[in-house]
Amino acid sequence: MQVTTKGIVLTSIKYGDTSLIVRIFTESDGLKSYLLRGILATKKGKVKKALFQPLTQLELVATHRNKGSLESVKEAKLYYHYQDLHTNIVKNAMALFLAEMLANSIHEEEANPELFHFLEAALQWLDIHTETSNFHLYFLILLTKYLGFYPDVNNMDASYFDLLEGEFVATTSLNPILSGKNLLFFKSFLGINFDTINTIKMRKNNRQELLQSLVLYYELHLQGFRKPKSLAVLNEVFG
Repeated sequence: MQVTTKGIVLTSIKYGDTSLIVRIFTESDGLKSYLLRGILATKKGKVKKALFQPLTQLELVATHRNKGSLESVKEAKLYYHYQDLHTNIVKNAMALFLAEMLANSIHEEEANPELFHFLEAALQWLDIHTETSNFHLYFLILLTKYLGFYPDVNNMDASYFDLLEGEFVATTSLNPILSGKNLLFFKSFLGINFDTINTIKMRKNNRQELLQSLVLYYELHLQGFRKPKSLAVLNEVFG
């Protein structure tokens, strides 16, 4: 079946000498994997390799057989032109990290329009704003709402947040927890919006510690989740 759909690129892996396998989160069918035959060997085709950088927002004309095998792309073009997401060194490091987090978190081959529209709007916000130090933290917290493990915001006055149970608790257990400053920063991100994330003032080490805890939160709640290799790079470029 031929489909015209928006899609957000998650990963792109070289296959053989001339081809790419790309994983794209599509608006029409959720996560799809495509084999782009010969794309590295020619510059004349309708589908250009430069279009498949992480988090690029595309309009695709694709063939979906929906048999669990690799699909094919007939045409691809940008439907949103990023201003500096791929050229600004800090934003690009963040984009690589978030693309890896998404690739490790999203596995469903079925439409999820709410998640798609969240990703679409959030990435466009990141592209056009300059004060983005806290973007990845808020993004990862908000993403859990669409993945099914958003924090239970009852008992927010409690002294700890249990990462395994996903709730605020009065006493510690053997489960990993958030406490102290990290807990306060975590609470401050709940219930705000992207336009107010810069009101939360954090030091580099606090930002890194909270990010480590959020990655652990994903590990605890998503079966088979792998810690992103790009996390170390992000911490180097950006705290």
